[in-house]
Amino acid sequence: MTAPLLAVAGLGVAYGEIAALRDVSLTVGPGEAVALLGANGSGKSSLLRAVMGLVPIAAGSIAVAGREIAALPPERRARLGLGYAPEGRRVFAGMSVDDNLDVACRGGAAERRRRRTSVLALFPQLAEHGSRRAWQLSGGQQQMLAIGRALMTAPSVLLLDEPSLGLSPLLTAQLLARIRTICDGGTAILLAEQNVVQALAICDRAYVLQTGRVVAAGPARDFAQDPTLRRVFLGADPARSG
Repeated sequence: MTAPLLAVAGLGVAYGEIAALRDVSLTVGPGEAVALLGANGSGKSSLLRAVMGLVPIAAGSIAVAGREIAALPPERRARLGLGYAPEGRRVFAGMSVDDNLDVACRGGAAERRRRRTSVLALFPQLAEHGSRRAWQLSGGQQQMLAIGRALMTAPSVLLLDEPSLGLSPLLTAQLLARIRTICDGGTAILLAEQNVVQALAICDRAYVLQTGRVVAAGPARDFAQDPTLRRVFLGADPARSG
């Protein structure tokens, strides 16, 4: 069996006296897209932030390609292969599209151009607006820019937090299709996503969080095809999911 690129074991996160994550374990393998599902407040964002080093952990371990990273700061984790696009886009509003992308690349000018060309090929809407300020973009374009900026670090594992939040159904479908393309290109993905049906359609496996614990895990197709699992764990109504 291929060793996982990302391995989280027994992870605990607390905000003061409140436990956000309890004994969470998961893996993401090479070339996999893994969905992280659950209601608001279930711990999805806390998990991604803990993996990236943005919140301290109370227990457990986090490893990338077999290397323990729980004691490392976020910038060291990024250099070891983690990329992160947070919820809410958080692009640099006053900077141009091209500058938003270039600032994330630690390579020289030639490497920045190469990576930017790859990102713009993935998101051609951005290629038309390279000199525009990020605040001038639509919500969907800003989300593409946030993901593109994360890709400029050439991650082996990309963490995506609610990329479809606030987008129309059409833009959501287009964006999630691009995420599958990223994965097919060799980047492993851990995707926290509110759109259960479409997330399951593009992912290989899924974990479901409830009140900070993993309550179900397995192939994405099993969740997609089992109405009881979808209703009990995900709150998805098959009759209305279209």
